[in-house]
Amino acid sequence: QVQLVESGGGLVQAGDSLRLSCAASGRTFSSYTMGWFRQAPGKEREFVAAIGRRSGTTNYVDSVKGRFTISRDNAKNTVYLQMNSLKPEDTAVYYCAADSWPYPRASEQDYAYWGQGTQVTVSS
Repeated sequence: QVQLVESGGGLVQAGDSLRLSCAASGRTFSSYTMGWFRQAPGKEREFVAAIGRRSGTTNYVDSVKGRFTISRDNAKNTVYLQMNSLKPEDTAVYYCAADSWPYPRASEQDYAYWGQGTQVTVSS
C-alpha cells in the first residue's frame, strides 16, 4: 500500500509555470506506475500524464503535450509534474495516483491509490 501527498499548487497567471510534487510513502515506490489526473469544476476527472516504473515511458493527454513534463525521482519517492505555459483551462484540482502496472496507464480505473489533490488556478 502507498500513501500519496501532493503539493505545489497555487494561483498563477496565464503563461506562468508551476511544478507539482507528489510524495509517496513506503519503500516500493519504484515498483509503481505514477499518474497525474485533474478535475475542473463541473467536469469529470481526466487523465493528464503518467510515467512508468523507471521513467523510460511516459504518456500525456494531447492538450498538455509540449507544455507539461512528468518525471520521477525514485530515490526521493517523488513524482513531479512540471507545467509550463499554463492556460486558464488548466485550472483544476490535480491528483496524483499510483498502481503496480509496469507501464503508464491513462484510465483512472487502473489506479488503486490516490492523493487528496492540490488546487491549480490559472487566471487570464
